Amino acid sequence: MTVVWVTGNSGTGKSTVCGVLRARGHVALDADEDGFCRWIDRATGEVVLDPPDPVPEGWLDHYGWTIVRERVEALAEESRLRIAFLCGSAENEDDVRDLFDALVCLVIDEDTLRHRLATRTTNTFGRHPEELAAALKWNPRMRALYDSLGATIIDASKPVTEVVDSVIDAIQAPRGDA
Repeated sequence: MTVVWVTGNSGTGKSTVCGVLRARGHVALDADEDGFCRWIDRATGEVVLDPPDPVPEGWLDHYGWTIVRERVEALAEESRLRIAFLCGSAENEDDVRDLFDALVCLVIDEDTLRHRLATRTTNTFGRHPEELAAALKWNPRMRALYDSLGATIIDASKPVTEVVDSVIDAIQAPRGDA
């Protein structure tokens, strides 16, 4: 029926939203944890099997976090009878956007972003200065990009239950009204 891409910058709460959606009985998958994304060498396309953590200086200039189109196609096929949420972010999102029936972008302010990346316990991305700089660079760009694509923009600095309610409301409201 509907495959929803719940995206946003690192630290906006995509994984947390995914967990709450699951707890509420929805089909919700985390693109990072459920095998939809991987690191690749941008020059060769080779998959990086054991990426460094934290990344060394300059690493993010050569390697990218990408989503695998075939995995999203399989999800779309499997989700023909009910709504599925795929929560994540990847630099090649434009390669899979056509597979989603709805787009939701979680946004937060810079102070909240800095705090979440410094204190989260689910993964370490954003703690290293190079990763933090990349996240800060992309934070305003995500909103602008997804606004231009007609996505529902949700302030993810609110309590998680409100954010999840807004995500669900976004797919239930007619386009443009959420």
